[in-house]
Formats: sequence, C-alpha cells, structure tokens
Amino acid sequence: MTLHVENPGRSAVAAVIGLGSMGFGMAQALKRAGLAVVGYDVAPAAVARFIAEGGRGASTLGEAVRDADIVVSVVVNAVQTEAVLFGPEGIASVMKPGAVFISSATMDPAIARDLAQRVEALGFHYLDAPISGGAAKAAKGELTIMASGSARAFAAARPALDAMAAKVYELGDAAGTGAAFKMINQLLAGVHIAAACEAISFAAKQDLNLEKVYEVITASAGNSWMFENRIPHVLAGDYTPLSAIEIFVKDLGIVQDMARAERYPVPLVAAALQMYLAASGAGMGRDDDSSLARLYAQLSGAQLPGTIKA
Repeated sequence: MTLHVENPGRSAVAAVIGLGSMGFGMAQALKRAGLAVVGYDVAPAAVARFIAEGGRGASTLGEAVRDADIVVSVVVNAVQTEAVLFGPEGIASVMKPGAVFISSATMDPAIARDLAQRVEALGFHYLDAPISGGAAKAAKGELTIMASGSARAFAAARPALDAMAAKVYELGDAAGTGAAFKMINQLLAGVHIAAACEAISFAAKQDLNLEKVYEVITASAGNSWMFENRIPHVLAGDYTPLSAIEIFVKDLGIVQDMARAERYPVPLVAAALQMYLAASGAGMGRDDDSSLARLYAQLSGAQLPGTIKA
C-alpha cells in the first residue's frame, strides 16, 4: 500500500512537532530525504533555527499540520502527546483526512493504546513508534524505531520511517507493543548508565587512571554500550545534556509503575531510579545523565575530571 496524496507529483508533507535535540535532527533527516517539512516547537527559537537551516516553520500547531500527510510527534511524554492531539490547540480537529500520526514519545503501553483508539476513531492513522539512538543518529537518519500499528498506518508513515531510521522494527498491528519494547530498552539503558557511573566513580575513588580504565573496560567483558558512550562525557568533565537525568526519572518511573501493576519485581530499576532522583534533587536534573558519576563522587569524595578538589 502506498501513501495517498491528492497530487501524486508532489512530495509528501511532514510536520514535526517538537524540535528538541531529537526532533530537530529527525526534521533534518526528513527534509534531506525530499519531504516537504514543517517544524513546530513551543520555543520560537527552535523554529527559527529550523527555518535558518532551510526548513519551513509554523507558529501554531494547527498551522504546522493542516497540510501534512505525516505528523511526527517528538515530545517528551504521554501528557504532552495527549495535549498535542486533544488539548486546547490540539491537532485532532485540524489534521488532514487520512493523515498518520507518528508518536515517538516514551510512554506506558496502555496510554499508547488509548491514544491510538481515540485518534483512529476520528479517521486518522496512529503509529506507536518510540525511538532510540540519540541526537547524532537522529540527524543522520539512522535511528532505531520500535513501531506497532495497522498496516495502513505503516504504509502511510513509510516515507518518514525510511528517512528517519536505519532500522524499523515492525512489532505488531496494535499500538502499545512498540511502547512496551521501548520500556524494556529504557530499563536496560537506565540501569546500565547507573552501573557505568558507579564503576567509573569507584575507579576514581581508588585513584586509578580513568583514561586507562576506559581503555581496559571497553576491551573487556564488563563493557556495555552505555559505558562506552557515556563515560567519555565524564572523562571530559562535560555534562552538556545529550540525554538528561530527568529522562530516566520519568522512564524508570514508568517501568516501576508497569512492574507494580504486574506484581513483577524490578529491584535494579528501583535502585537506579533512586540515584536519578538523588541527582535531580541535587540540581542535576537538566544535566547529562552521566551526571550520576558526579553524584557518586560527591557522596564518596572521589575526584573526577573537571571537578574542584576540596
């Protein structure tokens, strides 16, 4: 099945809602693939930046989606996703007939199913499509997308999926499955970051050469993708938020809520969540999630690069 457009000679129009670190890169990838892209963000500066890079900007949600065949929502959570769709300026009343709404926010699978039912009842398509890969891969169009939805939703979304992702996993015909896969990923990611930060700070407490620790561990069985990716931030003393502490406060909180509903124990998640909460409470919530290493250092007196020795 192919995407239906009124004029087969024109490019599909895609609206990207949310031009943060991920959404901006995704909008760039869509534009590079030849789609006509309109960007919207609550921060006017983000829209201005997209316009400066050759994209089209919109000042309201309605303006952004009115002519869009594909709407890519890259907001933070389920609450924001619902507001985009059904809030006071919600797009559900102005979307183009037959358009597909691609939801990339991380959320509880039950909420994804509810949103999909409400969107599809209005005659639109809904693709549950959380993402993984980070801002750099978003900008290159090399994300991993964990998607579920109807065959018609996949067909309508295909031009955008092909542009944004190196891997698109088609995980079922019902919304919620993609969200569930993403939560398993976030469980592992959050725990692995906490473990990596605990390890590197423990190494610092022992006055080990941290550059050499990184070299040895990344060549050894104790390595993980998160250790390899996040510990360079610690070594550089640079906690610029590529993925913030608050993301895992939210996501591990969702995992814990899901597990509690299933009467399933998640002790590693619980321990990691407490560290993210502590880092947030210490004023690091908007900093990079590798800031957990700083928290460990503060608690233990370990000396990390870029910190002032007491």
